[in-house]
Amino acid sequence: MKLTLTQKISVPQDVLVQDLGGESVLLNIQSEQYFGLDDVGTQMWQVLTEAESIQAAYDLLLAEYQVEPEQLHQDLQNLIEQLVNHGLVEVTGS
Repeated sequence: MKLTLTQKISVPQDVLVQDLGGESVLLNIQSEQYFGLDDVGTQMWQVLTEAESIQAAYDLLLAEYQVEPEQLHQDLQNLIEQLVNHGLVEVTGS
């Protein structure tokens, strides 16, 4: 999957999110696919789904965590790909 930093992440209507004290479980009620996120994954999810673009989310997360820029980029790419594959997010824009 080829992602660009100008794209936006959104949550489909048939996806439920349950916060479990800092961690989260995401469930696609149509496909019955679910996915668990630890506290860092949950923070990444929240920033990705609230930001105007993947770039904006990346910038916020880079400022929040002490992580190498390349590592954060790869981690975001991996998370987005897994979420898309499970039908838990949609990527829009170009």
